[in-house]
Amino acid sequence: MRLGRHIAAVASVLLLASGLSACGTEDPQPASSAGAGDAAAFPAVIEHKYGTTTVPAEPKRIVVVGLVEQDALLALGVTPVATTEWWGEQPGAIWPWAKDELGGNPVPQVLKPTDGIEIEKVLALNPDLVLGVYSGMTKEEYDKLSARVPTIAEAKGVIDFGASWQELTRIVGAAVGKKAEAEKVISDVEARFAAARQANPAFAGKVGAVVTYYQGIYVYGSQDARGRFLKDLGFALPTGLDALTGTEFGVTLSPEKTNLVDTDVLLWLIDSYDKDKATIHANPLYAALGVKKDGRDVFLENNEDLGAALSFITPLSLPYLLDNLVPQMAAAIDGDPATEVRRAEA
Repeated sequence: MRLGRHIAAVASVLLLASGLSACGTEDPQPASSAGAGDAAAFPAVIEHKYGTTTVPAEPKRIVVVGLVEQDALLALGVTPVATTEWWGEQPGAIWPWAKDELGGNPVPQVLKPTDGIEIEKVLALNPDLVLGVYSGMTKEEYDKLSARVPTIAEAKGVIDFGASWQELTRIVGAAVGKKAEAEKVISDVEARFAAARQANPAFAGKVGAVVTYYQGIYVYGSQDARGRFLKDLGFALPTGLDALTGTEFGVTLSPEKTNLVDTDVLLWLIDSYDKDKATIHANPLYAALGVKKDGRDVFLENNEDLGAALSFITPLSLPYLLDNLVPQMAAAIDGDPATEVRRAEA
């Protein structure tokens, strides 16, 4: 599973005619740590998909080749020298929800791979740690990188791009000598989820899904961060979805399975709010669903902060999601089709 495929599954490639039936350029600087890691934590030994990696001492020049690890680093007070851009062309691949944590530290250099990791560019940055926890790093890429620098690949026992935000934060925390700080970050965000569930008891046991358009309706499953976000709020995912996704993070539904997304709340990730929403609503297959008739669907643009945050799912994007997306979900699920789901951004 390569990076381009993951991007394609996130971005809405909405084909109007077919409908549902068918960088930073700064010179790299050392990693900046607001409070050094625990010296006693090193050497740190990290398990991952391809074995174990030893980080001998506190890393000073961290290169992120995964898609979201910069948020976990910044939450722990550490700034990488380089990041990997998923989409959005944000300076340093740092989205607005993480800019406060970046503060006045140097903006990371941005890597923009289109067919795997830019290994030579990574090594040219002279890193002392490479993070690819949320990535599709191949064994060949790992071998080339790890021969030169401590490299942490995808989490053990999960699919590519399948690490939960908690697991990713713990791995990053261990790698930079901040295990205790990582646990505090995790517990703080989990407390925010608990508060959201308590404030929205109507979510409990209801069915939700996150979808985009990729050669049809593409539904994110239980091994994907977006699916986990719904479950953490008390929702269940559609019955039978895991059987369809298998070992992938999502699946494109055939037209006859469109009813699978007739859920209590449905979150759409699209490219153009007005155009794509109108096209989806106009399609007869979708228009017949109760989720459309009752106004239980919520539309988010990929390039707006809220839509991007729903794909990132990190300890920095989640508080923003809980503050701004949950109210829209509550309006969608309140049982009154006349309730307007107000966009957080326009």
